[in-house]
Amino acid sequence: MNKVTRYVLLAAVGLSINFTASAQSTLNEGSISTQFDYLNEISNNYQEFKVVKKTHLEQLKKNVTDSLRTYAEEQKVLAEKIKRQEAEIKSLQEDQETLQAELSEAIANRENLTLLGIQTSKTVYNSILWTIIAALAGAFAFSFIQFSRSHKIIKQARKDLADTMEEFEQHRKNTLDRERKLKRELVDALQGKK
Repeated sequence: MNKVTRYVLLAAVGLSINFTASAQSTLNEGSISTQFDYLNEISNNYQEFKVVKKTHLEQLKKNVTDSLRTYAEEQKVLAEKIKRQEAEIKSLQEDQETLQAELSEAIANRENLTLLGIQTSKTVYNSILWTIIAALAGAFAFSFIQFSRSHKIIKQARKDLADTMEEFEQHRKNTLDRERKLKRELVDALQGKK
């Protein structure tokens, strides 16, 4: 019996070691929820209570603490990432607002011109420009017509002046000839009386 007892004891110890090793490996693997479920399964019952081995409880506490620490670190990393992304979003929104303002200004500058320091639209500018061009063309046409009339008048006046000067010259020659004739006649008459 001694031998049988030894075998039974050895088998019980082997199973206990194997059971403990599998309990440790299950407590080291899986989620916290699965570890609690497993701990509940392997715990002994005492009346309406569960009796949990202290080593299993400490292992579970260590696992929970590690998980909480990991979650806290992940939370910090995610919070920093969120802050960076919020800052980036804010920066992008500011850039967008700046670009929108520049776009509006560019559109306004494309649609408007500065004329004598006053912002005017292109249609008003074109109207003013064509009005000025038409006024200058009218003034040029008027000046050209006046110049042509004046030129004709001056040409006619010069011709009349030339004709008058020719007549005057002719009249002067005739008058000089007549005076000479009269002087000769007077001189002849005076010489004849003597």
